[in-house]
Amino acid sequence: MKFQAFRIHNENGRIVARFETLGLDDLNPGDVVIRVEYSDINYKDALAATGAGKILRKYPLVGGIDLAGVVESSQDPRYKPGDPVVITGSALSETHDGGYAEFARVSGDWVIPMPSGLDTRTAMALGTAGFTAALAIHRMEHNGQAPENGPVVVTGATGGVGSIAIDMLAARGYEVIAVTGKAQAADYLTALGAGRVLLRNKIDFGSKPLEAAQFGGAIDNVGGEMLTWLTRTVDFRGNIASIGLTGGAQLNMTVMPFILRGVNLLGINSSATPRDLRLKVWGRIAGDLKPRHLDKIVTRCIPFAELPAAFEPYLKGEVTGRTIVRMR
Repeated sequence: MKFQAFRIHNENGRIVARFETLGLDDLNPGDVVIRVEYSDINYKDALAATGAGKILRKYPLVGGIDLAGVVESSQDPRYKPGDPVVITGSALSETHDGGYAEFARVSGDWVIPMPSGLDTRTAMALGTAGFTAALAIHRMEHNGQAPENGPVVVTGATGGVGSIAIDMLAARGYEVIAVTGKAQAADYLTALGAGRVLLRNKIDFGSKPLEAAQFGGAIDNVGGEMLTWLTRTVDFRGNIASIGLTGGAQLNMTVMPFILRGVNLLGINSSATPRDLRLKVWGRIAGDLKPRHLDKIVTRCIPFAELPAAFEPYLKGEVTGRTIVRMR
């Protein structure tokens, strides 16, 4: 059986990605073979495919950190041919061949049975972005976050994680404040459920260890100065879910927010989430955290053949919402 795959190589220090015809024996070992129906594009995928970020730990690998499809064959008794399944993160496109191929061969421990109420297209409308947003909310609520604690601010609001987080939070009854650098996206963000939109270039980040408390909690996709500001402005016992670093990895802060306001800084690593928690979060995604506006968030659905041209806008910060990749 031969099929198309988008494979990433390191050729004398230069990252090169291209379509190739592969067979199952060309893929990394695994006990479940999946006929891939949909994948998606995340910022991490753009970094990996272009070499703009060091994502892959071995070469060559099929790209794509997410996939959804149906089981073609399985040596794992938990799955049978025809079962719809989804995988996000795990080791895909880091140490194991990923979802940018018409077939994938993976470990059964990574495979999530499709939750009732979702299908393969919807699962990739969510993908790692949706799973990460849900994981952040799940951990924040496990740590005491509730709508009555005050508004939750979401930074990097027009990206996949930010967009879906706004939708999920609003559905849960939170007042949501969106932070973006894109003034033209205000209507989009309010349509998802944001009660207020703050423009990044209008924010006074201040310089005190503690500024006036403004937020009950935060989901941050930016890092750097933005995350530092959030530690100064989140109110007593609020949770900050730290997800991204598009604004920088450096964090200049004091311990004052933690010892005087009891602020909690929660690191969110969706790729390495244990299976039992992963199953629980996907259950919530299909239930009380199911987004209401995926039709607005998914702004593009492209065929597999158009994948190479789709990465550059992610690196330039020009993408709003989510992109689905139709594999067949």
